[in-house]
Amino acid sequence: MSTIKSEVASGLVWKFGERILAQGVSFILSLVLARLLMPEEYGTVALVMVFINLANVFITSGLGDALVQKKDADEKDFSTMFYCSMVMSIVLYIIMFTLAPLIAKFYNNSSLIPIIRVLSLQIPLGGVKTIQHAYVIKRMMFKKFFFSTLGGTLFSGVVGIILAYHGAGVWAIVVQYLTNSTIDMIVLFITVNWRPHVCFDSEIAKKMFSYGWKLTVAQFLNTAYGNIRNLFIGKLYTESELAFYNKGDQFPNLIINNINNSINTVLFPAMAQENDSKLRLKMITRRAMKLSAYLIFPIMIGLIAISEPLIKILLTEKWLPCVPYLCISCVYWMFQPCQTANVQVIKALGRSDLYLKLEVVKKVFGIVILIASLKFGVLAIAASNVVLALFSAILNIFPNKDLIDYGYSEQLKDLSPAFFLSIVMGVIVKLEEQFQMNDLLLILIQACTGVVVYIGLSAITHNDSYIYLLKFAKEKIGKRGNVK
Repeated sequence: MSTIKSEVASGLVWKFGERILAQGVSFILSLVLARLLMPEEYGTVALVMVFINLANVFITSGLGDALVQKKDADEKDFSTMFYCSMVMSIVLYIIMFTLAPLIAKFYNNSSLIPIIRVLSLQIPLGGVKTIQHAYVIKRMMFKKFFFSTLGGTLFSGVVGIILAYHGAGVWAIVVQYLTNSTIDMIVLFITVNWRPHVCFDSEIAKKMFSYGWKLTVAQFLNTAYGNIRNLFIGKLYTESELAFYNKGDQFPNLIINNINNSINTVLFPAMAQENDSKLRLKMITRRAMKLSAYLIFPIMIGLIAISEPLIKILLTEKWLPCVPYLCISCVYWMFQPCQTANVQVIKALGRSDLYLKLEVVKKVFGIVILIASLKFGVLAIAASNVVLALFSAILNIFPNKDLIDYGYSEQLKDLSPAFFLSIVMGVIVKLEEQFQMNDLLLILIQACTGVVVYIGLSAITHNDSYIYLLKFAKEKIGKRGNVK
């Protein structure tokens, strides 16, 4: 158990480092691009990404998880899945290339055809990266992600900015996306000591697909539902409104993906190794949930409190219509700690059938409330996602009462401390807007106040996650001191 805890802790450090540094660089670069490009140019790429994201699900979901979940996965398993992934990705690219005119016709925009055909090259690139990522995650070599993600993000961002500055418009974003994926793949190829062998086992493929197809279908439903809003907004409303909707989601999405996905990536292999012990699984799940909530809740509530001056400073006033979407998105993402931890338990126990059933129920409910919201405008469409998040969180908890004896009351008890501390902090930060001052100075004061108040309240209340993080930091500092 101590070895697993050490690997999880080390993995989280590297994964957090990778996400925070790489996505921090990405965030800064995206701000520059947003100033150089118009909202409708972002909206154009968002239209195309609806279909590319759906195609990518068949490559990036299921196959990799099947390799991570299998305890004794060997070289033959990885090589077999690699060839399956490559064949699927090439077929999907051909399909996207062929359907490009139909997609463009759906949006009544023929200029989308070349964009679709070029941007869809992400699909075969994803076919290679999926197995590379599975190999790294399986062996918990998260340090490798740090260099590949940072290299791809930095280089592609610079390329995108240069192209945007020289008037490339929407193509600056297209080239940035493809460059990011390519550099990521190349760096992993260099740093990870794995190459596909010339071998293929059909029985292995059948077993892997038996587990993975359910996750793929579930993820497809999840991705389809996540992107269907973009499809409807792009079809029924304007590209600018779609850009404001997506840009409002970008800020909280960026933060949550750094925190929640880091925990998620490390949590799944750790749980898979401990799936024969209900008690240990529950301990890992509780720690992950409390820790992610402790980090996510104050950031989301704080972001709501400073949303308007933040957008004016970072993106200029032409992006101010995205502020309401940003606030709604923050509420939506606050449900993620509960959802992620509970879902990982189900996947780690090999219950992909149960995972699929839950996703079907959630998405049917989501589609119903989405359709009901369409005629009320884009804000109503965004708000319907919050309703789905609440429903999904409640539904995901249900099976884990029996699977690991971790039910509603205990999970609510674990999440409540961070939530109430965050609310108090958010109210204090929001009240500071009463002072008339420069927007930049106001945000700096609000950020400092938020950090001091939250940490101070955590110390006063002896918050469990605060104590855990403090102890972990002291141990790490102590080890470095001993090494010196």
